[in-house]
Amino acid sequence: MAFERKHILGLEELNAEEITLVLDTAESMREVSDRDVKKVPALRGVTVCNLFFEPSTRTRSSFEIAEKRLSADVLNFTTIHSSVVKGETLLDTARNLEAMGASMIVIRHPMSGAPWLLAKELNSSIINAGDGWHEHPSQGLLDLFTIRRLKGRIEGLKVAIVGDILHSRVARSDIWGFTKLGAEVRVVGPPTLIPKYIEHINAKAYYNLEDAIDGADVVIMLRIQKERQDSEFFPSLREYSRFYGLTREKLRGAAKDVTVMHPGPINRGVELSSDIADGAEAVILEQVSNGIAVRMAMFYLVASARRTS
Repeated sequence: MAFERKHILGLEELNAEEITLVLDTAESMREVSDRDVKKVPALRGVTVCNLFFEPSTRTRSSFEIAEKRLSADVLNFTTIHSSVVKGETLLDTARNLEAMGASMIVIRHPMSGAPWLLAKELNSSIINAGDGWHEHPSQGLLDLFTIRRLKGRIEGLKVAIVGDILHSRVARSDIWGFTKLGAEVRVVGPPTLIPKYIEHINAKAYYNLEDAIDGADVVIMLRIQKERQDSEFFPSLREYSRFYGLTREKLRGAAKDVTVMHPGPINRGVELSSDIADGAEAVILEQVSNGIAVRMAMFYLVASARRTS
């Protein structure tokens, strides 16, 4: 099938065939990353702007490497050195970048829905690098890609997502992606961090960690996001770690070949112990590596859709 979307804004709006196409394309892009010369001309002559309104290391660096491996011209935008500090709106900023020739804009923004606003108003293709509490589609896709490479499938797997579900855009993208490809998704955390609507998007809520990871093939640990919380959702980090931190003992109930994931950055000793983070079950660095191939695939498919539209 051909990819016909000019934008990639979230996994909620992609169907299973489109998600699978991104994963299949990422396999080819992974091969590019294994070459001595890690570059192809797919985006030669295309200007891509990385428009980040929040701090980022892994995501921003991964997008930039992906753009350069596809031979794009890359413009990095930082708010501290821009007219945003003078009161310029997001839309005016983006329109100016488009006027300078940016035909693709990668945006990370603290407000949910910001990528949809730009997609509606601009001719440029918009790729969502994380919007508020809403979605983080490239992280969801790279998690799917990593698990499919390791397990050979997504369908039928039991996936447990642990932690701050309420504030996590990673959790939402993972839920949409894994359920659309046929996995069983469980979410677990303190009741204050589990949204009331969670079972309406095909995930089952748990409040006990051992129950949630019983027989799980994949355990995805989420970072406690203090910067997105406007009040205290649990008494202390010590108590959170006691009940929801992943330890070797708690992991015994999972499948024997369980895979442990984390989108980073890790709070060691809070979300999971160092022996698990550095252990054979964890694929955290593999997730980072696979993120480049997945983001290359996203750019390639969106560029192809632009050419045929």
